[in-house]
Amino acid sequence: MALEVADVFRHFGADWRAKHAGRLSRDHLRVMGAIETCRTAALGGHAEACGDCGHLHISYNSCRNRHCPKCQGLERAEWLADRQAELLPVPYFHVVFTVPPAVAEIAFQNKAVVYDILFRATAETLRTIAAAPRHLGATLGFIAVLHTWGQALQHHPHLHCIVPGGGIALDGQRWIACRPGFFLPVRVLSSLFRRLFLKHLDAAFATGRLGFHSALADLQDPAAFARHLAPVRDADWVVYAKPPFGGPEQVLAYLGRYTHRVAIANSRLVAMENGTVSFRWKDYRHHDKVKVMTLEAGEFIRRFLLHVIPSGLHRIRHYGFLANGRRAANLSLVRQLLAMPPPEAPIRVIDYRERMRQLTGRDIDICTECGGRMISLGVLKPGRPARPNQTEAPIDSS
Repeated sequence: MALEVADVFRHFGADWRAKHAGRLSRDHLRVMGAIETCRTAALGGHAEACGDCGHLHISYNSCRNRHCPKCQGLERAEWLADRQAELLPVPYFHVVFTVPPAVAEIAFQNKAVVYDILFRATAETLRTIAAAPRHLGATLGFIAVLHTWGQALQHHPHLHCIVPGGGIALDGQRWIACRPGFFLPVRVLSSLFRRLFLKHLDAAFATGRLGFHSALADLQDPAAFARHLAPVRDADWVVYAKPPFGGPEQVLAYLGRYTHRVAIANSRLVAMENGTVSFRWKDYRHHDKVKVMTLEAGEFIRRFLLHVIPSGLHRIRHYGFLANGRRAANLSLVRQLLAMPPPEAPIRVIDYRERMRQLTGRDIDICTECGGRMISLGVLKPGRPARPNQTEAPIDSS
């Protein structure tokens, strides 16, 4: 079987938790426990058999944790299906906002506050520059997705924004398109983003919403906090806009790669041996060359847990005319301004088997051995794994 993050946690997790007892957050422990038990007997499941050949199949339940590499497929498909009807016949741009290392250090010890500032400053920057008549003079709509990792699993917070190339005129009477192949001036975006972010960060410090410990404990002093940020106040902050996508299908494919991604996919893992974990990574400094990195297992776990998002923090957010509150009404107006026909109403399927078939093309009713039809035998209660010839005992068919 292919190596999974869950294998690393199951093999090394208990010792790592014992070694770091008292220093792990509840979120860290919850994520580790969820990934370790995902699709195992501990979560229960259901059993079914083929009506033709008698092949028995046991499916254990998923943990559904947003950090689990195995639990993002169906959620991603459902989210993309909802976005399908919102696509517009205009170019789309991908804009990335990144904070410098000195700010990332503060963010690591204050994730909920600083990640929220990252979203807020990014949204204010895009809306302000787009609304200026000399740039676009329109209200944008965009989706922002938080990523906190680099290819080597180091802490690297940044936002990916997917933006239609244009917006609603400020008087609401027409659609204003971006210039062909050009979104908004990146240097202007970078300068305003830096100013707004630091303004909100200073306010969070002044109101006591930032806390510091360990290597950053000195930053509790206002003078030390100011000195720490002094170099980044005049530095260029990284904001870049990629060329526009080729069409709506590319937009969806791109969103699918970014929205429900976790710090590392199971497919990148290479080996777990002699107390180490090896994985593939792209070295962007050397022309995206694919390399293999080997870490001590405890260091791999530490790096993975760097990217646990605080409970309740939304890592996908919608803004402008795509904001959740008035999205339907705003999109109706946009379609009218673009002379688009109304979208077809999506067919909502309640049965999870049919939903899986509709979204992924995978038919879980079909026997993998003979192609016959699988028949449900009942529910498996959480507990120990069921042996293939004794499935009747743990099954609850009520």
